[in-house]
Formats: sequence, C-alpha cells, structure tokens
Amino acid sequence: MSPRKTHADQAKIDTPLVRELVATQFPQWATLPLERVDSAGLVNAIYRLGTDLTVRLPHRPSTTDIIRRERAKLAALAPYLPVPIPSVEAIGSPTEAYPGEWSIHRWLTGTHPIPDALVDPRGLATDLAAFITAFRQIDVPDRPPTYPGERRTRAPMSSMDSPTRKAINDLDDLIDTHAALTSWEESLAAPYDGHEVWVHSDLTPSNLLVSAEGRLTAVLDFETSGVGDPACDLFPAWYLLPATVHEEFRTTLNVDNPTWLRARGRVLSQAVIVLQHFKNTNPALTNYAQHAVSKVLAPPR
Repeated sequence: MSPRKTHADQAKIDTPLVRELVATQFPQWATLPLERVDSAGLVNAIYRLGTDLTVRLPHRPSTTDIIRRERAKLAALAPYLPVPIPSVEAIGSPTEAYPGEWSIHRWLTGTHPIPDALVDPRGLATDLAAFITAFRQIDVPDRPPTYPGERRTRAPMSSMDSPTRKAINDLDDLIDTHAALTSWEESLAAPYDGHEVWVHSDLTPSNLLVSAEGRLTAVLDFETSGVGDPACDLFPAWYLLPATVHEEFRTTLNVDNPTWLRARGRVLSQAVIVLQHFKNTNPALTNYAQHAVSKVLAPPR
C-alpha cells in the first residue's frame, strides 16, 4: 500500500521501493521486516524497519542537505531534553527510482495521545511543561545563524492575518466564523516584547508519544523548531490538555496573559488553515484541528 497522497507532485513510494533502497544501500538491515506506518504527517512516508528503526522518505524528494541539517540539529538538541527525540542513524543516497536523500531513524516507543481520552492529564501536562522548560533553556553556541523553522517561530502574528482570515471565511460550514474572527482579533492585539527562546513550535498530538500510563515518552518532528516567540510552545493547551489542568500548566511555565492570547491565536491560525486545506484528504489532521478550534472557541471556565 502506498502512503496517502498529500501533494500533487508527491513521489510514488511503496514497500518494494523502500525494500530495494534499504537492501542496496544498507545490506546489514536488508532482512529486517518492513511495514508502512499509517501516519498523518505531511512531509514523509514512514516505514518501520525491524523493531528498532524507521525509514523516512520525503514525499517531495530533494537532493539538498535538509536531512543532514536535521541530523545535526537533533544531535545538538537531544542532550538538553528530558525525553527521547528522533535520531538519524543513516542517510540514503538518491537513485533513479527515488531521486532524493532519505533517512533511517531510531524507532521511539509510545502511542499518540487522544484528546479527551487522556489516561493521566495532569501527569502529561507536567511532563509537557518540563519538556518546554528544558527547551527554553537550550544553549547551542555553535548553531547556524538561523534554522529554516524560524520562518515560523519568529513570524509576527500580523504576517498570519490574511491567510487566517481567509481560512476562517472558507470554513463557514464547519465553524462559528464570527466567534473565530473575534478570538483571532483579540489574539492579534496581544502585545509581544520580542523576547525569544528555543521552541519546538508544533507540540500537537501527532508529534507526541505517551506510555500506556499516559505519560510523555518522546517528542517527534523538529523541522520547525528554533528560536522564537514562547507562545509557540503552548499548543498542547488547546490541541490536547483539558481545561481543568490549564491553570497548573500556565503557572508552571509562568505564562502571562498576552503570551497566552498569542498562543491561542497561533493555535487557531494553524488549525483553521489545516482544516481549509486538508478537510477532505487527511482525516487524522482534520480531527486534531477541529478539536483545537472547538477548545479555542469554548466559553471560559
């Protein structure tokens, strides 16, 4: 079975292709079982290789150094963080069948948390706050001047205004557009003093893994991480955590009202744009986005 098609120019990737790539370039892993992972991700096709590895092939093949930059970035960040994050174990070369670089990662254990069905919401909120706190304290003195993800983490709220309003207006059959615009405008007006910290910037359920007991076991997808607005890492409050633990989550992270409002606006912007583009093609992402919008627009407790 081929991965879900998410881009018009997406490469044709299937199990025989992946098996051939692994066998040809990494024969030490050629005999391991290979199975496609049904992922809602938009960037990579993912296959589990044996019990300890995954193969990741970008839907849009590239011969640039994106994967090599990713490997260096993950290796630099990992020592600072309280839970495991991905590690690139090997990088595959382009071929005629797949004209881009690809990678083999270490498999991370856990399952994606399900909003409104969390086993231990308070414990998970504590774990997420610890991860965010550790991320804020990262100091990588020899890092490149900018990472590509900082186009997002440093983007002012005003730069999101036009696409957010368009997405809201396009969703009048799915959401309360008047309430969404009111919420967005309140967030847009929230002040920001320019203070920057390291942020992951996409702490949504599909990028988190939890144990059977509901505690955080790993964090995935660091493509858009970098230095930026601390509000970028408060996404779990609306994407995942129940309102009953919001105050504790906020207090632990020392979040003031303007930062909370900016975070709420960033969540709303991301969620409505996801709904606008993928409501008919990616059910998992759509469900997460609809949940987030409903939480943003819910009356205060």
